[in-house]
Amino acid sequence: MHNPLRSQLQAMVRRLLPQTRRGTGPLSQLMRTGGLHCVFQPLADLREGSIYAHEALIRGPEGSPLHTPDALLEQARKEGNLRDFELLCVFTALTQWSQQQSSGRLFVNISADALVHGVRLLGARHLGERARSLGVNCRLLVLEITEHERVTDMPVLREAIKAVHGSGARMALDDFGDGRSSLRLWSEVKPDFVKIDKYFIRDISGHPENLQMLQAIKGIADVFGTTLIAEGIETPDDLRALRDLAIPYGQGWLLGRPAAQPREAVLPEALDVMQDRRVAVLPHLGQTARPGILRSLLVMQAPTASPVTSNEAVAAMFRQSTELHALAVVDGTRPVALINRQQFMNHYATPYFREVHGRKPCMAFANTAPRVVELDCDVEQLVGILTSQDQRYLNDGYIVTDNGRYLGLGTGEQLVRAVTETRIEAARHANPLTFLPGNIPISLHMQRLLDGGTEFVACYADLNHFKPFNDHYGYWRGDQMIRLVARLATAHCDARRDFVGHVGGDDFMLVFQSSNWLQRCKHIVHDFAREALALFDDSARLAGGIHAEDRHGVRRFFPCTTLSIGAVRITPGHFRHAEEVANLAAVAKHEAKQDATGVVMHGGWNESGQGLVAATGALRDVLAA
Repeated sequence: MHNPLRSQLQAMVRRLLPQTRRGTGPLSQLMRTGGLHCVFQPLADLREGSIYAHEALIRGPEGSPLHTPDALLEQARKEGNLRDFELLCVFTALTQWSQQQSSGRLFVNISADALVHGVRLLGARHLGERARSLGVNCRLLVLEITEHERVTDMPVLREAIKAVHGSGARMALDDFGDGRSSLRLWSEVKPDFVKIDKYFIRDISGHPENLQMLQAIKGIADVFGTTLIAEGIETPDDLRALRDLAIPYGQGWLLGRPAAQPREAVLPEALDVMQDRRVAVLPHLGQTARPGILRSLLVMQAPTASPVTSNEAVAAMFRQSTELHALAVVDGTRPVALINRQQFMNHYATPYFREVHGRKPCMAFANTAPRVVELDCDVEQLVGILTSQDQRYLNDGYIVTDNGRYLGLGTGEQLVRAVTETRIEAARHANPLTFLPGNIPISLHMQRLLDGGTEFVACYADLNHFKPFNDHYGYWRGDQMIRLVARLATAHCDARRDFVGHVGGDDFMLVFQSSNWLQRCKHIVHDFAREALALFDDSARLAGGIHAEDRHGVRRFFPCTTLSIGAVRITPGHFRHAEEVANLAAVAKHEAKQDATGVVMHGGWNESGQGLVAATGALRDVLAA
């Protein structure tokens, strides 16, 4: 460190930090003698590939036990001068930044407690003057709150932050999501920037759960008007995914490591990624069984009986409410049994029932183990009713409760409809047979490619003569063949560049950014033709096919099942919607099925857009057919 800087910091210590002057520990000695210095790590603009700011990181003497920030903080706690240490770090960063005559924004770490202490020490009205006296423009300064301890006096912190904003400086919240920086703190502080903890960033391209969490954080940032910064970017795949998720700024070793001198540009490897127009293949998380499914159903508001209600009274309720399929028996607000209408009325119609049982309690003819379902249940609980060996639940229906209190009744018909609709919706997100992305993720990925102006190849894959095979050998072996297509397509595609989706049945969509897409498709077709033979019996393999009925019920010979792939090259500017691409890929698939080569490239598009009329006509013909 230069002598002028050392002298200035020593003077500041003598003037502002009396506890440090009295301290005898190794850190107090370092603070008195100016033995601390800063290194600077860049923050990059992920949209433009330029340096946006730098973060000042404190260091002790090189090679000493107090070199790293964690060691320094721990020693400050031991010596009882944590707040003074943090304030000295801020002054060290500002002074060193000014002496280097560095330009651009500077992020400086400080805890909430030290921030409050510093504002009181320096005076709320004089923060800007103090910064200017150190040669720093407050409007380019960002104070980054790092929480070593939970904030206990939020009103005092708000007043300190108000003073910081009054000086022209801005606020950031560090390590959001690490367990200390809470959502409440975000709401109270209303920071200009929030740094997302590296836990959610590391290998994001392979963790769909973290991707969903990041998207949720983006939603919160939109609500608060906060700018996000991703920490811990270390791989090109993570950088590409963050760029495509529209996270504006990032920090990490891939962009630039901490150094004594600020960087003028991000590292070349990171710049190559940010300037690459190829779109990241984001990890897919299938639609899970949504909770609260019963809230979207019409729960029947039915009358109830009590455990002491007579059978005569139950019969009267059934006669009065002819649409009532069952009657719940409720003790207070808690359901305890269910009476099936048909079964009860059959008993009631027998000779002498009214004379013998009419005035007795209804519990003798009730199901005391009814199915009770909470209003916020998920679909798996409803599936359990359908698959139960006791099918009384389909006839009786089920009791719906809200937090354990009786709410109404559900019918077996509603149950089947709810489960079916939920399964269909889930299949649009992830095919239940192959677990590959379904129609919705396929469309979203292609739309991202179109919006990003990226050139890609959309391929529609379909099996030839699959229906005769499925009819001849049964659905179990048919499912094996479909899973074979999924396995081969996934194996031959580059997971970082190419997207594999399952439209449904034996239809697949492959979206390539790999330049060698044609070779990959040919490998898929070739390997399928070889491996699919194992699914036929010996006689079929010898004959080269099977005899089965066609769609018109005529029995004829069908060759062994093969795979056709129709491809369309999509260049920027010709399409706006993913549906258009999917439709044209379907045309290419139709052409491929008429061709013996297995892979057919549709006429496609040249730079002038020629071929549009012919392709649109072909699409119209296929849709009309």
